[in-house]
Amino acid sequence: MNEVLKMNIKEIGRSLKKGDFTCLELTEFFLERIRRYDGEIKSYLKVTEDLAKEMAKDAQKRIRNGEEGKLLGIPIAIKDIICTRGIETTCASKILKGFIPPYDATVVKRLKKEGYVLLGKLNMDEFAMGSSTENSAFQITRNPWSKERTPGGSSGGSASSVAVGLCAASLGTDTGGSIRQPASFCGIFGLKPTYGAVSRFGLIAFASSLDQIGPMARNVMDLAIMLEVIAGHDPYDSTSLPFSPPDYSSYIGQEIKGLKLGIPKEYFAPGIDEEVRTSVEGAIKTLVSCGAEPVEISLPHTKYALATYYIICTAEASSNLARYDGVKYGFRTEGKDILEMYKKTRVNGFGKEVKRRIILGTYVLSSGYYEAYYRKASQVRTLIRRDFEEAFKICDVIVTPTSPTVAFRIGERIDDPLKMYLSDIFTIPANLAGLPAVSVPCGFDSKHLPIGLQIIGRPLEEGTLLKAAYVLEKEINVKRIPDEYAS
Repeated sequence: MNEVLKMNIKEIGRSLKKGDFTCLELTEFFLERIRRYDGEIKSYLKVTEDLAKEMAKDAQKRIRNGEEGKLLGIPIAIKDIICTRGIETTCASKILKGFIPPYDATVVKRLKKEGYVLLGKLNMDEFAMGSSTENSAFQITRNPWSKERTPGGSSGGSASSVAVGLCAASLGTDTGGSIRQPASFCGIFGLKPTYGAVSRFGLIAFASSLDQIGPMARNVMDLAIMLEVIAGHDPYDSTSLPFSPPDYSSYIGQEIKGLKLGIPKEYFAPGIDEEVRTSVEGAIKTLVSCGAEPVEISLPHTKYALATYYIICTAEASSNLARYDGVKYGFRTEGKDILEMYKKTRVNGFGKEVKRRIILGTYVLSSGYYEAYYRKASQVRTLIRRDFEEAFKICDVIVTPTSPTVAFRIGERIDDPLKMYLSDIFTIPANLAGLPAVSVPCGFDSKHLPIGLQIIGRPLEEGTLLKAAYVLEKEINVKRIPDEYAS
């Protein structure tokens, strides 16, 4: 069964149809790997073993009946910020401990329609606020390539579970790089779709104008299949784009001859780890050798992206998290009156980083500061978006490092918020502009830690990103499961 780890979802589906193994055998294979390896990696907050076996049996019946499904019998895991009906969903926060959603997120409904098997809910930074998965209220997830290092964040559990082979693929969320940065740190593929391409209905909100759900996988084909399932218009999400997703998997294997690669000078400035720079530049040369054409571009407002992001996202977080007061659901600390109950619940229920962002966000929205901070940040956001629009007049995609460094050590940045925030300096601009972006593994440093290349595209041109990403997958062919977890 270990050969399954080298197969993409389409290949696994064909094997299930041929009867090489059953859906239940496949599910039990992944459950056994979770039992064997997740004790040290800690990527799962909850393993839904009994439910997974029932879903596998249902999928097997559908196969016997000749039914079709792009994910029929495929075991997948979901970040614990996405609502799953009847299954605890905590956002890795004490304040939502015990919350059982009465409905499924739209993406979960779409996965169910295609016959997926849910293995469990994955660890993350609390409310998706962090870049290391150290901010979880329940456990610290470790990087499988070096267990004293972080897997990145906030979708650290989603990245590490895929990298160890504890699921066929996973769903993460990306507000400022939370899919792409952990994908880079863990040596896998991660795609942030265009804002509005995937429904946010049932995604517990952090920053509503930035959040996006996206797939994480060990190969590009799996990103494409997952995106085909979850993308598309949803009337329950007012920000959902009115479009029908194309056959993304049809882009896999297409040539990239003539594809213009925008190389922004601002992303290759001093401060990037030299081994990261060398690896990314090598990957760009690989794309050029396959027919792509490099074009130097400038994104001059990039230097303001980090400050702009941390004003906008904290303001939206302050608004979104005001609903957690201990009254209707989740954690509560009693007080002598309702105001004391609110205060104690929030003091004891929220973690340090969440409190920091709520305070910052409340400040920038407060009377007398709104114009100086939030409105100004919104104006700069428009300038950043216009930079990309100008760049895309002369290039088809933009290539950059995903992160300026490889995975850092657990504890190394947790007490230095600014240093932690700088981890996302290359991923944040795509969120501010609402653009699709993918992280592709492109090599390792001298300590054998993964390095990722980021490819950013025009709105709704995920297919072009997948086409370029597949060329790199095929040409570079980096190892995506550490040796100690390959058996």
